[in-house]
Amino acid sequence: MKRHVLSMLLALATVASAETITQYGQACADQVAPIPAFSCEAGVPVPITVDGRTPANYTPQMLCDRPSLLREKGVKTDGQCVPNSRALVLRDDDRAQISAFCRQKKIRPAGTHLFDEIDIVAHNVRTGSTCWFQASAPQPLRADRGVDGRYVPPPNQVQRLPGYPAAQTFWNRPSQTAAGKCVQCHDSGPFMYSPFIAQTKALPGDPWGPYKNEIGRDFQRWPKPLAISTRGNACTTCHRIGNMNSCNVAMFESTGLLRSPGLDKWGTQFPQSHWMPPGNLHSEAQWDETFARSVRLLAACCQDPKGPECLVSDYTQPAKRPRP
Repeated sequence: MKRHVLSMLLALATVASAETITQYGQACADQVAPIPAFSCEAGVPVPITVDGRTPANYTPQMLCDRPSLLREKGVKTDGQCVPNSRALVLRDDDRAQISAFCRQKKIRPAGTHLFDEIDIVAHNVRTGSTCWFQASAPQPLRADRGVDGRYVPPPNQVQRLPGYPAAQTFWNRPSQTAAGKCVQCHDSGPFMYSPFIAQTKALPGDPWGPYKNEIGRDFQRWPKPLAISTRGNACTTCHRIGNMNSCNVAMFESTGLLRSPGLDKWGTQFPQSHWMPPGNLHSEAQWDETFARSVRLLAACCQDPKGPECLVSDYTQPAKRPRP
């Protein structure tokens, strides 16, 4: 009985000491930049095409040219090719970069104000400090309900703004967002590039700047990503390769060695299948001559970072761009 009471008291103390969304939001505002109120309706829609054309209808689990790369276990969605997501750049300068994404996981009509998830990544270009915010629709996901994206409040807003929901109820708790371990996919930097998001041109980039998740107790527990490279590597002359999802999945998806879920036949054919480097103008033979060996070397170092040819570095300091 005493143990049970002690466990309950410890649990209550943990909840009481947990960081609130407004506390985390204020820490982000202080160390990165204030995040403004915004509307998802101002975002750039993410096109979903099939064989280069917008289909007449969208169906669950359909295939498309540039599917979303986000896969979630235990969440019933309509697949990787759901239309009407929107991307926004709220700030992009030499001090801060703030990106918002209003994501659809269920098929809804065009012009809808409902979304299944709203995400923000805020990044200090000078220090590398990065913070993460997420608002989620209730489970199970349904097309007739979701997060209202018309009035998105600043996550540090203690006093409710007129016409906006309270930040405390709109945004997920920091511990809930941190549980998603966003860094596992965002391991090469704060902003993850893919053909899906690249269509909008609404994505900041800081491939060589410092990057760290030191704001918020829950995010400090994330594993620290490392950059994997080799001397003279053609791939890492443009950006880093992180040692998590980039090493294990994204590198192979971007070079035609692994088919992304949701990808149609058009997307598996060269040059669409090789979406790194962006704007690929090579022939397939030229691409192989320039990049294939570099990919093989990186793959080997991802498996054994202590190999003799491998270079491993952290992101806490600005990187010097390697020379090919």
